[in-house]
Amino acid sequence: MLPGEFEYRRATSVEEAVSLLAENEEAKLLAGGHSLLPMMKLHFAAPSMLVDIGGIQELVFTKQDGGSLVVGSMTTHAHIASSDTVGAEYGALAEAAASIGDVQVRNRGTIGGSLAHADPAADYGAATLALDAQIELMGPNGQRSVDATNFFSGFLSTSMEPAELITAIRFPSTGNSVSVYEKFAQPASGFAIVGVAAKITKQDNWCVAARIAATGIADRPVRLPIVEEALTGGELDNPAIVAAADQADANLENVRADMYAAEDYRRHLLRVMVRRAVVRAVS
Repeated sequence: MLPGEFEYRRATSVEEAVSLLAENEEAKLLAGGHSLLPMMKLHFAAPSMLVDIGGIQELVFTKQDGGSLVVGSMTTHAHIASSDTVGAEYGALAEAAASIGDVQVRNRGTIGGSLAHADPAADYGAATLALDAQIELMGPNGQRSVDATNFFSGFLSTSMEPAELITAIRFPSTGNSVSVYEKFAQPASGFAIVGVAAKITKQDNWCVAARIAATGIADRPVRLPIVEEALTGGELDNPAIVAAADQADANLENVRADMYAAEDYRRHLLRVMVRRAVVRAVS
């Protein structure tokens, strides 16, 4: 199928992109295009205008800033996965990027596009939650920053206002923590049936702090506080990790069920992926 007619505009700056979005409420941003274009071909989306931000080089970067890692929204998955700056301290982010789709997708898809689309099976959601990221936005009313915890609001929806776009994602220093990403992927698309990001801070073999987040399990990425509480302050031996992981789906409501995995199977996978992620983070 072919998409309906639309006007194409190529923005040369963030300000121009915001202005075009503000002028046309039915306009959509075009970044890597891997989510929007298929939806347009299936007539699930019919924007009257596409605002192409692929040429805005100021949105392509990874840098250290005041102890934080800042990643530009148009930075590709491949760049993030191969970045020494990212891999040295933010393992969950690098591993999430490396696990996305295939080589072609990783070389065109962008972190900002993935986060803005907010597919509940996308990988970055779990990583941004576990790493306590801030999503930096620009809109008609200026700049603002949103915690990853408050960014995802539901299925394919976020807290972004009309005419806003993501400019960067800021990750605070992880200190001496270790973070990893584990997922059970749908073999054709590479999307997560269940994916888990874990960030563990330990001293000797004791857990000082834990942040655990999952994707693919609900209508948005979710933190798993019951697992975090079970781990924190305890010894990180195998029985303790298994006991904590076995609680991963407790109190979880509206667990997804679809043609790829029933609810019970997803709950099982969540417990398994949590255990694997924590074991690897503390090894």
